[in-house]
Amino acid sequence: MQPDQTVRAVLEPYAEGVPYEELAGDFLTYRRWTGDDPVLLVAEAAAATTGQRFVNGIRPAVERFRDAFLVPDRVTSFSEIAAIDVEDDDLVAAFGAQRKRRVLCRIARVLADRPAGDDFAALVDWAQTADHYRYDEDPIGTISGIGPSTFQYLRQLAGVATVTPDPTIERLLTAVDDDLEESPIETTTDLQTIASAEWLAFASGFSPLELDRIAWWTATDPSDRDAVLDAVRHA
Repeated sequence: MQPDQTVRAVLEPYAEGVPYEELAGDFLTYRRWTGDDPVLLVAEAAAATTGQRFVNGIRPAVERFRDAFLVPDRVTSFSEIAAIDVEDDDLVAAFGAQRKRRVLCRIARVLADRPAGDDFAALVDWAQTADHYRYDEDPIGTISGIGPSTFQYLRQLAGVATVTPDPTIERLLTAVDDDLEESPIETTTDLQTIASAEWLAFASGFSPLELDRIAWWTATDPSDRDAVLDAVRHA
């Protein structure tokens, strides 16, 4: 289907100057500091559950976890992470908040039980088949501390071209809605935000992940943006 030119025309000014294809590609091809290491991808999603910023919160936590558990080969798989006591001293030192530690271990437990050839395949298969509209029925979505945002962020990290319902995409959707004479856009709930982004992607010809990245880029101060991109792209 060809894009709706009216919708596309409204969205294009927001996309102007944004390297959205490259930004989306960072996720789709695992061109990020974690590469395609499934343990680090899950650790990043867990570290993000308390809403910390990437440069000063999420990445340092994952680095501490990596240095304490992966570098010395203390854990090499989801099953070994699942066996860690959430009150383990090294895990507490790495992640701090119990919510992040619990989410990490329980996601690992769910994925370790999936019938897949290896941990990466288990993560990707889950991400590609998970239904975000029924996230609360999903074994990962039912974990305490995981809502639609963490659920969707983990799917993005696993290479799925989807959108995370956060304030940046809400802001973009609201702006586009204001510029259109009429639209079905609604951002009252996370699921409505996701549905609205999917409608906008379908109508405009951009992918949901590209819209996600346009929203992040346009809502982020350039200096903060550069710091995040430098941290994300360099190990």
